[in-house]
Amino acid sequence: MDSIKVLIADDNQIDRMVLSRIVRNQGYQVFEAENGALAIEAFEQHQPDIVLLDVMMPVMGGREAARQIKALAGEDFVPVIFLTSLTDAQSLADCLESGGDDFLSKPYNHIILQAKINSFYRMRDMNRTLQKQRDTIAQNNEHLMHEQHVAKAVFDNVAHAGCLSSPNIRYMLSPLAVFNGDVLLAAHKPAGGMHVLLGDFTGHGLPAAIGAMPLAEIFYGMTAKGFGIPDILREMNLKLKGILPVGFFCCAAVVDLDIDRKSMGIWMGGLPDCFLLRGDTLAVETLSSSNLPLGVLSNEKFSDNLQEIKVNPGDRLFLWSDGIQEARNPDGEMFGEERLRNVFTQSERPEDVFDGIQSTLSDFLQGNDQDDDTTLLELTMVEQEDYRDVIMEVSAGPVSGPVDWEMTYELGPDSLKNFNPMPLMMHIMMEVPGLRQMGGQLYTVFAELFSNAFEHGVLELNSALKRSANGFLEYYQQREQRLKELKGGYVRIHMQHNGDGHSGELTLRIEDSGSGFDHAAIGFNCDNSTGNNNYSGRGIPLINSICSSLRYLGVGNQVEAVIRWPQTQDGGS
Repeated sequence: MDSIKVLIADDNQIDRMVLSRIVRNQGYQVFEAENGALAIEAFEQHQPDIVLLDVMMPVMGGREAARQIKALAGEDFVPVIFLTSLTDAQSLADCLESGGDDFLSKPYNHIILQAKINSFYRMRDMNRTLQKQRDTIAQNNEHLMHEQHVAKAVFDNVAHAGCLSSPNIRYMLSPLAVFNGDVLLAAHKPAGGMHVLLGDFTGHGLPAAIGAMPLAEIFYGMTAKGFGIPDILREMNLKLKGILPVGFFCCAAVVDLDIDRKSMGIWMGGLPDCFLLRGDTLAVETLSSSNLPLGVLSNEKFSDNLQEIKVNPGDRLFLWSDGIQEARNPDGEMFGEERLRNVFTQSERPEDVFDGIQSTLSDFLQGNDQDDDTTLLELTMVEQEDYRDVIMEVSAGPVSGPVDWEMTYELGPDSLKNFNPMPLMMHIMMEVPGLRQMGGQLYTVFAELFSNAFEHGVLELNSALKRSANGFLEYYQQREQRLKELKGGYVRIHMQHNGDGHSGELTLRIEDSGSGFDHAAIGFNCDNSTGNNNYSGRGIPLINSICSSLRYLGVGNQVEAVIRWPQTQDGGS
């Protein structure tokens, strides 16, 4: 260990000489000064470990010198011991108040002096160690925060990659930490409408946010491929059940907003009651959770049943995490459900409720820090025309999707019984960037043509049964029975695409194993006439309005639809 450096400042030459001799004899390195001003210069030059200051000195006294030395030392601990013959308590107290750490009375006791020097040096050494540990902790924390912000950017790009910016959605996300234990997801369905999910993982911060990554991947991926909420729920529950430790789960509400049918399908598991605000009457309906959170039950015990609610344009669904109701003011009082409900009853217009909840919550908190993540969502039912105005962004980048390709896919009886080809086919078609904006139309065309091939071709069901309510029931009874008895048959799907990256043409041909029908006799031909609408049902006219061309081939067990992009408003190119 290097020799301890001691600075001695005393205007009395004899006292300074005696003290210096004692300190040197004890093995310390000594620097001397005749007054406080010179003591400051010596301190700056030699950086001593300990300073011994006489209280009464010319030019600058010991107390002022102590103040300046402490200021120069900054965060470093430099012990200052006053040398004094003063005995009154106030004078000694003034020495300590000016920055001194101890005092030594004249005449000097060399044993006491050495003990004090060694003791204060140990304190100085401990201070240095603590400073190094503090700096190391600060550096590690800075590094950790940098990594967290990078991870959060990735997380946000994954978790918020959907359509939260849609005009019929308003939301508030207030994370307690860098990462949010609450997750809010929204995505357009290929067939129109949207899926929305509000989740609240156990805890908050990074541990709570980790589960949101696979949740978002499943939600967005399966929605884009045309899967329904029940399938998505089961996949998310299975995933979370497998990756989350015991005691961790995700309270969630999942909404299937169907614009065409003017309905909401809602699944709730563990979240607080939500409110449905009717736009015309301002009536408030309470919707309660009837399921356990995601990641608790095995898929065998998991229920994916949705609560179906009819809604009209202007109706608003409000969802929130428990962080809102459990928010506490400075007095420790919880916000609670009653205050939430009062906002609904006191608002004169539906569009004022969201802002009212925010302002009421802010006034209640009175600046008090949150102790949990808080999320608020407003989902509004809109007119079909207004929803069509929502432009779905098409991914752009240096890597484009396939341009010239074709494929054939055949489903046998076992697959027809248990497998839905829609997600797979939609996934293939969505690989073409130019087709992504047409996801809804493509979904409608494929679903209708496949359903016709399967039900009327393979199962040989007569669509005329659906002309009455009783016949409709009989139709689906026959469908269920024939599906159980199905031993043979097939549906063959052929898709071909040609394009140049700016425009293209998709040909979809579906063939079934049925006997077909005389399409020429009923007047159906390639000029897009629908012929007998009673025979064709409501699906064929709809498909005609979407496709550039539609025709039946052979004996009527093949149908070919051509879709060109970009489309005009009438569906043509």
